Amino acid sequence: MSWFKNLFSKSSARRSAANPAPAAAEAQETAASAASTAPVAPATAAAVAGLPKIAIITGSTRPGRVNDSVAAWVAAELAGRTDATFEVVDIADFNLPLLDEAYPAAYQNYQGDHTKAWSAKISEFDGYVFVANEYNHTVSSALANALSYLNAEFNNKAAGIVSYGSMGGVRAAEHLRNLLAELQVAVVRNQVMFSLFTDFENFADFKPTEQNAGTLAPMIDQLIPWAQGFATIRTPQAAAV
Repeated sequence: MSWFKNLFSKSSARRSAANPAPAAAEAQETAASAASTAPVAPATAAAVAGLPKIAIITGSTRPGRVNDSVAAWVAAELAGRTDATFEVVDIADFNLPLLDEAYPAAYQNYQGDHTKAWSAKISEFDGYVFVANEYNHTVSSALANALSYLNAEFNNKAAGIVSYGSMGGVRAAEHLRNLLAELQVAVVRNQVMFSLFTDFENFADFKPTEQNAGTLAPMIDQLIPWAQGFATIRTPQAAAV
């Protein structure tokens, strides 16, 4: 990471030379960032105690979306489980514009209130279930943008994917796995896939088939122990910061 910080520091210096008025403030911010190690996402008390906290994250912000109904169904299906707690986190609630942070996410030098709120919420969880819709053969731009805002908040955590689309959203899910790998998120093998043709009435009302709905529990069965395991990795890291 040192070469990356050096590169960014040089870029900051060039901007300061071109605009001398804020140079001192920018240099102070850069020095403070370089002098401190980006904090790792600590293990939550719930995970350490054996009860991980899992976020069900929506993947779309479009008007008329069906993504939120899929996320609500996932939450309802998991409400009776006693081995973890679950919460729907709707990216639409955070009003994230197209990435507008000047510093790379690894710095955690967030300027926008929307970024700080998003960071605080994601940091609460030990694992994630991403509800990923396929658009143009890939993950939605809204979800990719939301992921780009953060880094350490996701590190050493686990995730599962619930995808949907004309082909079950498989291409979105595969691309999402690559994005999450860069954020050091381990994605479980099992995956839930819904078809727009068989699991949505008139392509709008979510009514999953029994066969596809039955794949959710096995995925969560894999996700929970992974989330617990990664919590033990984050605990000593957090203590060292």
